[in-house]
Amino acid sequence: MENYEVLSQIGKGSFGIVSKIRRKSDSKILVWKELNYGKMSEREKHQLVSEVNILKQLHHPHIVQYYDRIIDKKQTRIYIIMEYCEGGDMGSLLKRCKKDQDFIAEDVIWKVFTQIVLALNECHSHSPGKILHRDLKPANIFLDAMNNIKLGDFGLARVLTENSTFAQTHVGTPYYMSPEQIIESKYNEKSDIWSLGCLVYELACLKPPFEASNHLALAMKIKSGKYDRIPMRYSEELQRIIRGMLEIDAEKRVSIADLMGIGNVVIRMKEKRFREKYEVLKKKEEELKKKEVEMRAWEEKIERKEREIREVMRKKEVLREFNH
Repeated sequence: MENYEVLSQIGKGSFGIVSKIRRKSDSKILVWKELNYGKMSEREKHQLVSEVNILKQLHHPHIVQYYDRIIDKKQTRIYIIMEYCEGGDMGSLLKRCKKDQDFIAEDVIWKVFTQIVLALNECHSHSPGKILHRDLKPANIFLDAMNNIKLGDFGLARVLTENSTFAQTHVGTPYYMSPEQIIESKYNEKSDIWSLGCLVYELACLKPPFEASNHLALAMKIKSGKYDRIPMRYSEELQRIIRGMLEIDAEKRVSIADLMGIGNVVIRMKEKRFREKYEVLKKKEEELKKKEVEMRAWEEKIERKEREIREVMRKKEVLREFNH
């Protein structure tokens, strides 16, 4: 812990405390999630170990990066050290938009959707076992300094191996729960797709597709699968994609592979690869320019030395002539 300096507290809840920290070795800004495992049940401890193990396995530009964990046995606390997301979370952004009635541009929704799809694809195609997030909601979608998406909070995530194709524990946030979770049936990665459909719908409407005053009424609405169309300012294509994700029958619901093949997603992925290649070339060009400057400076230094040597030699020659 002496390797880090706590800067400020940025979040607090029943889960623990999240603080902004500075790594002393290189001044990098990170966060740590402080949890008191001494007060946890065995199930909660198992869940915590599972989260850390899952975070260690995931390395993707649109998933919050895990760095380290520190265990303080004396204080029964664990500190999970992760990437700092300067832009906050999508939940806070949606609250501001709802308050101001400021609808999000469709192009921004497609960008957010594409980046979450890329993050989920990393989870759902993970080997040796698929990773189900199981709590996909605005508060768990973070933004970096460039407003790029970072999928975070894998506290409820579950790894599915070949021997466990379906999950059975019913966790998550009710507004974003799939019909199969609501009826306490077996579910798989298609449940994350449903949650993504709810999230994209909320980006367009500034409210979830299914709302109710109590859990029972909410469950009835989710099971019915009926919701209003997104505002007409948005395209039919966006509505169609949401409809595909909010398909009640999980077998008919679109998969992550289907979403990866959508035209808008493919275009943005190509644009992203082009930007990345451009940045690499730009960096190489800057390095070459830097080397050219260094070479010119070195050549000028050599020329100066040569001039100095010639001047010394000339003076010596003059002295020899004078002495003769």
